[in-house]
Amino acid sequence: MAQKKTSHRTAEEKAATQAKRDARRARTERAREQAEERRKAARRKEQLTRFGLVAGVLVLIVGGYFLISTLGSDKPSTPPNGASGSYGVVIGDADAPRQVVVYEDFLCPFCGQLEKTVRDRLDAAVEAGEVSVEYRPLPFLERISDYSPESANAFAVVLDAAGPDVAKAFHDLLFDNQPSEKGPFPSKDDLVDLAVEAGATEADVRPGIEDMAFEGWVDAAGEAASKAGVNSTPTVLIDGEKATGQTIEDIAAEMVGSAG
Repeated sequence: MAQKKTSHRTAEEKAATQAKRDARRARTERAREQAEERRKAARRKEQLTRFGLVAGVLVLIVGGYFLISTLGSDKPSTPPNGASGSYGVVIGDADAPRQVVVYEDFLCPFCGQLEKTVRDRLDAAVEAGEVSVEYRPLPFLERISDYSPESANAFAVVLDAAGPDVAKAFHDLLFDNQPSEKGPFPSKDDLVDLAVEAGATEADVRPGIEDMAFEGWVDAAGEAASKAGVNSTPTVLIDGEKATGQTIEDIAAEMVGSAG
């Protein structure tokens, strides 16, 4: 009888042990399944995060592109009345024997020196029908000051509102009152005052000068000059060829046709 009782207890113990083993196995399996679910959830979250980042970047890129495009489209590119097709204005007889093109920046000190050196002789040659001059203002020094594009825009506004003769007078006044590259720089009110002094009507030019009405045209002039290989001001072309003079006086002489 004692032996039978021992066998019974052993069977019960085995059953209990098996039950515990099964319970552990079940817990382990549940734990494994839960861990797998957590890994899948983490993977889904990571994928969603990456997708969100990529989508965000795409939104920024596309949005930025359209913003830039929109900003660019707000800049008028229509030339001012009286402008040439080369972003300038021609003074004198277009069929004159000598044709001069001057790429210039109203802030450029060397342009100012050339203007002071050659103006009287060049004006006389234009008046005599010997030379035509096309002035092409550029925003070449806008990295130094906004005055560079602002003055070029003001020139375009005056040309549009008052014609080439007043624009030429304004051109001369801009160089007569040229600021240093270190400033202080004339304000837009100063530009309006000079435009009126040149012969324009304030009501006709103030809005365009204040609002940079021809900023797009000025920008396009700079791009066209760059594509043409113009990388400094002044750059002077005489009958389509770049002036070869090494000094301001030499270039001035070439412009009026009296180079030695």
